[in-house]
Parts: sequence; C-alpha cells; structure tokens
Amino acid sequence: MLRALAAERSRIVDLDAQIQDLERVLAALRLEKAVAQERLDTYTYPVLTLPDEIISEIFIHFLPLYPVCPPITGLLSPILLTHICRKWREIAQTTPALWRAISLSSDGFPFRHLAHMSDIFSRSGCLPLSIELHYHDSEDGDSESKVLQAAFLHCERWECVELCSWGFDLPTIERDLPLLRDITLDFEDASSAPYIIIRDASLLRKAVLGGVNFSKLVLPWEQLTSLTVDPLDADAWLPILRQTSNLVHCELSLYDADFDNNSPPPVVILPCLQSLTCNIIDIGFDYNNAAYDGFLNVVFAPALRSLRIAEIFLRPNPIGSLASFIANSGCNLEELTITGQISVPASSYHKAFPSIGKFSFDGEADEDVLVVESESDS
Repeated sequence: MLRALAAERSRIVDLDAQIQDLERVLAALRLEKAVAQERLDTYTYPVLTLPDEIISEIFIHFLPLYPVCPPITGLLSPILLTHICRKWREIAQTTPALWRAISLSSDGFPFRHLAHMSDIFSRSGCLPLSIELHYHDSEDGDSESKVLQAAFLHCERWECVELCSWGFDLPTIERDLPLLRDITLDFEDASSAPYIIIRDASLLRKAVLGGVNFSKLVLPWEQLTSLTVDPLDADAWLPILRQTSNLVHCELSLYDADFDNNSPPPVVILPCLQSLTCNIIDIGFDYNNAAYDGFLNVVFAPALRSLRIAEIFLRPNPIGSLASFIANSGCNLEELTITGQISVPASSYHKAFPSIGKFSFDGEADEDVLVVESESDS
C-alpha cells in the first residue's frame, strides 16, 4: 500500500514537470501570436488609404452612365455598395451622384414606406434626377401610390423621366418640370391613358410616346428636337407634326395613313428635320395590296439627310413618290433605307437616285422583283 502511494506521488511530480514545460511552450506561442497580431493591427489595406473622394469616383463608375437607371437593389445597384463595410456605406450614402438615377417598378421596388423612399431621394441632394416609374396591375395599389407620391415630391428636379403603366390607373398629372429634358410615356391602352399636362418645361427636347391619348396630353411640342411615336394614325400624327417645327429627328410607327380625298390634309413643314423614320404597324391588315400614295406629299423637310421608310408608304409608285418628295422638299438625301417587302428592284432605286450615297433594304423582295434583279445581273 505504501509502495503504491509513493508511485502516485512520483507520478504527480512528473506531471507537474510536463505541465510546466507545456506552459512555457504555450506562453511562447501566445507571445508569438501577440507579436503577429500587432503587426496585423498596424497594417492598413491600400484601398482603405484612398481618399473618400477617390472611392466616391470609383463608386460612380461602377454604375451605368447617367441618365441610365440602375436597379435599386441587387447587382449593379447603388444599395449593393452600402453592404461592403461601414466606411464604404457612409461614403456611398453621402455620394449624391449614386442616387440621381432611380428605377422604381411597382413590382420590384423594396421600400414600401414613404420614409424609406424619401430617404433614397434625399441622398441625391440637389442634383437633377433620372427616374423610371413602371406600374403593373397588382393588388397593392396603396404601395404603388406611395412610390408615385415620393417621386412627385422631387419633380422639380426631374431631368429624364420614363413613365409606363400596364393595367394600373394613374391619376391626372399636371406639373411644372423646369429641368425636364427627356420624357418617355408608354401606356397599355390609349383610351385609359391619364391626363398629362406639362406646360413649364423649357428644357424639354426629346419625347418617346407609346399608347398615349393626344387629346389628354399637353407638351411644349414646339421645343422638341427628337420625337418617337408608336403607334399613330393619320388623325393623330398630322396635328402633332404641325406643332413640332424644330424637330431634327423623328420616328413614326403608323397603322393608318389614309387621307380623305375630299379634304386634302394641310402641309407639314419641318425645316430642321434631318432624319425621318416611318414604320408600319402590322395589325393583320393586307398591306401588300394597300396604297398610301400621297403620304409623303404632306411633309416638307428641306434639311432631310436620312430617310428610313416602309415601301408601303410609297406605293403604288415608289420611285415616283420618292422623287416627288425629294423634289418638293428640296432636300439632299445622303442615306435611304427601304424596309418591308419591296416591289421595285433595288437597282431601280440606285438608278433613279444616283446622288444618294448610301442605300439599304431591310426586307425581302417579291418573286417578280427577284427575277428582274437576276436578269439585270446577268
């Protein structure tokens, strides 16, 4: 028994010695760790040494070029930059240029409280705004109204606006927009389009219109230099064009260009127009057998340089109609594009208009035309 107790005492002495050895090793490791941590604590990552102004500039280049609107959340959004670290969040939130272009879609905008949306707008400071307002039919009409309400609080800073609505009844919009330069309106149905009255917009130059009701739309038409409209009929586009005497670029998509022969339409004079595009809307009508002779005869554009037009608007005599238009306008066309199915060989256009430097044909030719072309090539 005494011998066993002596062995245990000896074992304890050995264990104490081992523990002391391990504690000395552990102390050395802790000291080495402390030294390494001290070196890490004194190290500053190069990117964190950049001035806040440089980081702000990098953030601005991360987003699409203004006035393109990035998504409000997710990849390529300004909010993504606030999720990296505390310092970068502060820099992002205090960089107004990151928040001057905002895409607000009623089915994708995450902020349903007016305070949240107002905070997003306030980050842009006093900068002009580019805004996309897209509305879809949904059951949450209250949230959609809040989005519009928050945007209207800053309408005096609107510079570029895209307002689209599909299945959502927008209220009457009557505002003065002193900084507005570019407006896009697109509605599902012209009959349900809201009243939009914009009188004070002295900087407005460009309008893109789709599905609008022109009897409910008031714009300073005489200021526009660029106009795109889709779709239109003769009753709508003639009165509009008569008010846009300063147009430089114009694109019309038409589904009706028929005129009352008993009441010839008044002439439309566009002295500054340089490029004109006339598209045809396919609504199931047999355009191949239709005649729109005289369509171009109501337009005089002496400065026109580029014309893109569906051949249907030149029939039944495309060469004659085009020659008459050029002669009456006194323009020097440099570029001509004929779209849709052509009934006249391409070589006939080249021969009839040798002064036009660039021709292109965006469509197919009738079989008879292909035969003529083939014989001409032979």
